[in-house]
Amino acid sequence: MFKKQLFLFSSVLLLIVITLGSCKSKYEKLKASNDNAKKYSEAVKLYNKKDYSKALGLFEDLVGRYRGRTGYEDLYYYYAYTNYKLKDYTAARYHFKTFADTYPSSPRAEECRFIAAYCFYLDSPIYSLDQENTQKAIESLQLFINLYPKSDRVTEASKLIQNLRDKLEEKAYANSKLYLVIGDFQSSVIAFNNMLRDYPDTKYAEELEYLIIKAQYEYANVSREERKEERYNQAISYADQFTEKYEASKYAKDVAGLKNGSQRGIITAKRTLAEAAVNPRLAEKLAKKDTTAITPPSVKGKDNQKIPANN
Repeated sequence: MFKKQLFLFSSVLLLIVITLGSCKSKYEKLKASNDNAKKYSEAVKLYNKKDYSKALGLFEDLVGRYRGRTGYEDLYYYYAYTNYKLKDYTAARYHFKTFADTYPSSPRAEECRFIAAYCFYLDSPIYSLDQENTQKAIESLQLFINLYPKSDRVTEASKLIQNLRDKLEEKAYANSKLYLVIGDFQSSVIAFNNMLRDYPDTKYAEELEYLIIKAQYEYANVSREERKEERYNQAISYADQFTEKYEASKYAKDVAGLKNGSQRGIITAKRTLAEAAVNPRLAEKLAKKDTTAITPPSVKGKDNQKIPANN
């Protein structure tokens, strides 16, 4: 009885395996065949059924065989879109760009040029990560606008560029504030000023101009006594400019405090230098003072000039 059941179970299992194998082999047989017309027809059917993985397998075989032949333009168009549907944006943007370069007169060239740029957009990471693809997306979208200024897609491309620039602005904002957090006040002042220069219409302008005063004040605070007056005066100058520009700012009270602190700092620094002039021990102590709390990292501005370590 047991042997009979075992035989029956084995037969059913074998039947299932054979059935599944035959289903698989139909696709595999087609994939391995030289019937390009049937293979292309089936690939298009699979694409329309949204079975993009199988469609890609067939399209990949055909791309090498059809190159330079009639029908290659349609095939390559499908091939590019199949990669796009599978969210392989790196491959998709390459193939869309290649299509546009190879068939510049095609009615599809404009579309492919746009989708190639859009793939860079989709591959643009969150603002805290490296923004190389963001920059490339901006360049590609701007190139599209330059090539097709009358395209219906120009408005969308412009919106995408603005989204990408907003992301770069967020990264610059976060990076510039980081210097203040870690106590690298000189680099912080430079970074805040650079951001205001690079993003003159930034929504963070008022906050950044306040933080410049704060960073400059702290920078003066940790400077050598002989440099304090100059640096406190710079903080006062920043404070005066801020007050003139933002009369009703929420930072007004803090700015006034930083200005008063800078004025007191100048008085204290002058008094200390006067005492050091007649007190050798104090003079020696001041000479040994390390005015840099941390070693500032090398940061490059837009002009690629390193921030100077000038204490």
